[in-house]
Amino acid sequence: MPCSAPPTRKKAWPRSSRSARATGPGNNRSCVPAQVGTQFRTKNLDPRFWGNKEQDMARVAFIGLGNMGGGMAANLAKKGHDVRAFDLSADALARAKEAGCLPAATVEDVLEGAEAVITMLPAGKHVESVYTDTIFAAAPQAAMLIDCSTIDVATAKRVAEAAAAKGYTSVDAPVSGGIAAANAGTLTFMVGGSAEAFDRAQPFLADMGKAVIHAGASGTGQVAKIANNMLLGITMVGTCEAFLLAQKLGLDAQKFFDIASVSSGQSWSMTSYAPLPGVGPKTPADNDYQGGFATALMLKDLRLAMEAAGTAQADTPMGAKAAELYEKFYAEGQGGLDFSAIIRMLDHG
Repeated sequence: MPCSAPPTRKKAWPRSSRSARATGPGNNRSCVPAQVGTQFRTKNLDPRFWGNKEQDMARVAFIGLGNMGGGMAANLAKKGHDVRAFDLSADALARAKEAGCLPAATVEDVLEGAEAVITMLPAGKHVESVYTDTIFAAAPQAAMLIDCSTIDVATAKRVAEAAAAKGYTSVDAPVSGGIAAANAGTLTFMVGGSAEAFDRAQPFLADMGKAVIHAGASGTGQVAKIANNMLLGITMVGTCEAFLLAQKLGLDAQKFFDIASVSSGQSWSMTSYAPLPGVGPKTPADNDYQGGFATALMLKDLRLAMEAAGTAQADTPMGAKAAELYEKFYAEGQGGLDFSAIIRMLDHG
């Protein structure tokens, strides 16, 4: 169906290059046909209708289609939602289209008629920018705002306060599970916000994960995420050290796994994510540490944890040591490897 060129819009977030935008759905200055997505059953924008089982498919604006966001958006589309997707990457937009999403040229385009807005962005500055510059100005007032990014607690609270001041309902809902879980729809969501906001966000999050847990007030989702991942970083380092010690003392790695995985030293890092190939369930270690949860992302979370610990005057010596070790591993150029690959650095000192 032919359509006219889109009207001049306000600045999109983030500011993208002409070439990047030209590869999206706005290429050749085309626009989204008015009838696209009408086959979906959408919820009434009136919040009183949310949760109605007969109207549980919605138009969702998804902003940020990286390693995590791409799989999450795809799962929403698989569940039947009308997903309008935006990212600066042409490749990410192409993958989203293949997964059943409708790519858009600007943030404003995806927000049009959205009943839920989900963001999955790199850092707090990106989240605050897109909400302040675009979402608050262009999203329908009744849209449910869900930020799944992992960011600092202070920014999460500030964005939530700004959303409330604008009359929006919002939650912070960072995730646990990594790329595989994002693709499989088995993420865990830690949700900060009011009980009402949680109830409205829960159906969307459930379509992307296996567990959706209300942590408490705004910002507590981020608290849960950074505390959990600080613990994960600590236990992975300890698990690596234990495997290396056992090996150097003559104990077979599989034998040590068989013993420790059912003993007091058991942890998720040991039982489900053993850092050595051929030991326990299949992990990134069996794929030369490709895939999984990148070292760069673990370091990001540890930095956030250390920042939060400083603000709260919390003593976290083990967290600080884990952060120090991952800083060193990252500086060696290993940021793209799974975080369990730190066993290589520990093995060589």
